Amino acid sequence: MRTLRGIAVSPGVVVGRAFVVDDLRRPVAARQIEASAVDAERSRLTSAIDASLEELDALRSRAEGELGKEAAQIFAFHQGMLLDRTLVEPLHARIAEELESAEVAVQEQFREVAERFAGMPDSAFRTKVDDVWDVHHRVLRHLIGEHVQELSDAGMETVVLAPELTPTQAAGFGEQGVVGFATESGGATSHSAIFARALGLPAVVGVETLMSLARPQDEIVVDGDEGLVVIRPDERTLERYRQRAVRAAEIRSLVEGERGLAAETRDGVHIELLGNIEFAHEVKQVSDEGGEGVGLFRTEFLWLTSDHEPTEEEQFVAFRRAIEDSAGRVMTIRTFDLGADKYTQARAMYPERNPFLGQRSIRYCLANPLMFKRHLRAVLRSSAFGPIRLMFPLVSSTEELRQGRMMVREVMEDLAEEGVAYDAGIPIGMMMEVPSAAVMASAFAKEADFFSIGTNDLVQYALAVDRTNERVAELYSEAAPAVIRLMKEIVRAGRRAEVPVSCCGEMAGDPMYTMLLLGIGLRTLSASASRLPYVKRVVRAVRMDECEQLARRVGSLDSERQVSALLREQARTRFPELFDGRADDGPA
Repeated sequence: MRTLRGIAVSPGVVVGRAFVVDDLRRPVAARQIEASAVDAERSRLTSAIDASLEELDALRSRAEGELGKEAAQIFAFHQGMLLDRTLVEPLHARIAEELESAEVAVQEQFREVAERFAGMPDSAFRTKVDDVWDVHHRVLRHLIGEHVQELSDAGMETVVLAPELTPTQAAGFGEQGVVGFATESGGATSHSAIFARALGLPAVVGVETLMSLARPQDEIVVDGDEGLVVIRPDERTLERYRQRAVRAAEIRSLVEGERGLAAETRDGVHIELLGNIEFAHEVKQVSDEGGEGVGLFRTEFLWLTSDHEPTEEEQFVAFRRAIEDSAGRVMTIRTFDLGADKYTQARAMYPERNPFLGQRSIRYCLANPLMFKRHLRAVLRSSAFGPIRLMFPLVSSTEELRQGRMMVREVMEDLAEEGVAYDAGIPIGMMMEVPSAAVMASAFAKEADFFSIGTNDLVQYALAVDRTNERVAELYSEAAPAVIRLMKEIVRAGRRAEVPVSCCGEMAGDPMYTMLLLGIGLRTLSASASRLPYVKRVVRAVRMDECEQLARRVGSLDSERQVSALLREQARTRFPELFDGRADDGPA
């Protein structure tokens, strides 16, 4: 049995069988297969080589027609390598004799071939090293891609283990019998963490050495409460976690029973609870969990789960469905939040050195006006089918807000000339997630129709901590006094200017922070749908004067540790049913 610690990103406890997913961008972790799996692995290798040969044949024909015979010879050399018995037979031997997986066999055998070419005195051979690695990547891509597709046939009670997960992979878990997952990299607000919370799957990220220690079909415990992954647990440990799982299910049943009740404090103050969504079909889940509408539609996931820029029509169809499913309730559509760790860097020819401080979010959209206008056209066209709010992400200056609003007006004029219906009175707001915007909130309040505090990035930029970096995860905390002070400033500025302020970061979905958020003046919270019943449970149990008193006590503290300790003590004292048996700060 091995117990590994990571970052708890989605609560709950689950026991299942490991499904190991490698990542083409990283070295494949060395692990052995069972002798009974040799034939299957050799078959996978043959299929990957055949697929690569077919792909290379098409590339060779295309290159010969468009670039000439000399260019086509490059692909012919690649084909020759995959048809060479001196390369292919050792691959099969590694699987049969060393019990290596097909991925490991390809990685190690091609590394040896590349080293032999690099060591040859003739420069003609040394220049072939890049060709060797190109063929290696091609075969490995087919192996890993084929393996991921097998996930749908893996059966129920599957726990996915991976170096990291793409949004496309994570988005499909709800339909593939996956009950939880763990990754070697990532932080509390990474894409996979967001999907885990949206799907209600226990998850732990930032688990070092996970891929080298776990094997396919190992029994795995994922403890999304305490941030632990247990590999091949003993019977005593299994029984303990099974009891924990039963208790978590009881708590879930308790809060779900209150989903249909009003989100009102004991002294009658209504708190608007909204949902964060990535896809249009999630609107129904928000409603089912007791949400009153959508406070954040992360539209960039239309890109992240596609191999192409979504067309205007594809976007329009998604937005229209979400609006119609909302049936007149709040629908807040955030414009594309691309850049940083989302889409653009992975597909850029020249990635930025520091993408989190680079051309991302509203900056990226303003720098790509044709793409941005297609996006705005789809949003505005959909507004004819129900009320929406439009929100710009990561605004750091009033000039960016003005440019964004100007582009909206230009698109409106174009639609009007074309006779296309849209709502000319759409409220246009902005995310408050950059310290410069928080400091200047009073100036922004003169031009924005509403604010939404995005704590994920506000914490990152206020504390200078990469929110997706597991190495500095202990430094990333919503409980930091500086973050809370910035949030207070935003709320005050909004209140003075009568500009509505909400919170839509992951902090809004953590019951430990609910009283604090209400105490600093927030009356609208937007979170993953699965977290709304837990937040509502807290809302219905407190009075506003209690929340304000807690906020004053927090305001007198000067360290994250003190704030966390106070909030944890308050939550466990007031709501033991939500935090029973927990060793960390999150909900049960």
